[in-house]
Amino acid sequence: MPLILPKIIGHRGCASYAPENTLEGLHTAADMGVEWVELDVKLTKDQVPVMFHDETLERTTNGSGNMAEITYEDLKQLECGSWFGESFTGIQVPTLEEAIEVLIERGLGLNLEIKSCPGREKETTEVALDILSQYWDDHERLVISSYSMVSLETAQDMAADWSRGLVMGYHCPNPEWLDALKQSNLPQDWGEAARYLELKAISIDQEFCSPAIISEMLQKDITPIPYNVNEPERAKQLQSFGVRTVISDSPDEIKDAIFSVH
Repeated sequence: MPLILPKIIGHRGCASYAPENTLEGLHTAADMGVEWVELDVKLTKDQVPVMFHDETLERTTNGSGNMAEITYEDLKQLECGSWFGESFTGIQVPTLEEAIEVLIERGLGLNLEIKSCPGREKETTEVALDILSQYWDDHERLVISSYSMVSLETAQDMAADWSRGLVMGYHCPNPEWLDALKQSNLPQDWGEAARYLELKAISIDQEFCSPAIISEMLQKDITPIPYNVNEPERAKQLQSFGVRTVISDSPDEIKDAIFSVH
């Protein structure tokens, strides 16, 4: 059965208008009328799953060092809003549980990307999905995605009935895949990977989206989800290729363009 997705998924919450991967971003997305969001999950040193993208803390917090080397208690002493705007100063990196509570409260669907630190692909997936399974019962409004084949295999073993999506972009599973994308081709063995992992979707960097690539995915009943689509004209173009869902930092910027195309 094909995925039923909204036309626009908010990237890392609503990343043009609130700090990424924060509860404030989730509320902003919901207030804007966004139906689904994409979020990243990582583990702290003591295996607490938190919503965070980078391997290091510097870009989006007032801390430094690696996420994999900080405990949750120490992470709670940091703030992750002032880099984005003064009005967000003092907010904290949320746990996966805190994010799920807001998602359910606001009725948001979820594309959860397992963004594990190197060497923690299986562990991150196991911890995140264990917690998710305790709260989330609407499987039609959930996609588990990752660049990592190990993470997707683990998700398949743990929750085979949850939809899975592979992320394709500059962090492909191997260099040959990226070389193919740069030449406007899908990797030769992508279809084999899609069958093996029973994928429903592929989130693909919009930079690599061509009519041929989108067509090939659709022919194999794989839902293409380009990211990060923030320009209205690009959104229209992707729809003309057959794309029906995009991930965007700026849902409002592309909403009129993408909803006006039939």
